[in-house]
Amino acid sequence: MDLNEYRRLFAYNGWANRETLTSVRTATSGSPDAIKRLAHILSAEKLWLERLQQKPQTSPVWPISTIDDCDALASEVSAAWQTYLTDLATKPNSLDATIEYRNSKGEPWSSRVADVLTHVLFHAAYYRGQVALQIRASGAEPAYTDFIHAVRKKFVE
Repeated sequence: MDLNEYRRLFAYNGWANRETLTSVRTATSGSPDAIKRLAHILSAEKLWLERLQQKPQTSPVWPISTIDDCDALASEVSAAWQTYLTDLATKPNSLDATIEYRNSKGEPWSSRVADVLTHVLFHAAYYRGQVALQIRASGAEPAYTDFIHAVRKKFVE
């Protein structure tokens, strides 16, 4: 996969996070479990971006957040990923580069940039699915965040 496709997928990811945020806000009247998972999605996205940029971690993996905190972080993280991916395009072989980092347990690891990007996207989709299940269990309709739906409706180009 090339950087243009990652930019497209991260644009989708940002859209899907915002759709999920809206459904959490309206459908569950602020369900603590749904908010907890949404906050985890967004915080993990920020954490991985900080790792890629070799910056210190600024928030916990499982933060205690409000829906308004999630709203602010969703906007921040989506814009930051697009900026990062645009900057990455100026570096040759950037997707194959390896980064060194410590996980949340303090263990040292190294990963290819492309693998981290793919992980972030799959991780978010996994937890958005859990949020959707929680919303449906509460009797409400979760956000429709299928990738193909976003493409068909031109939410993502």
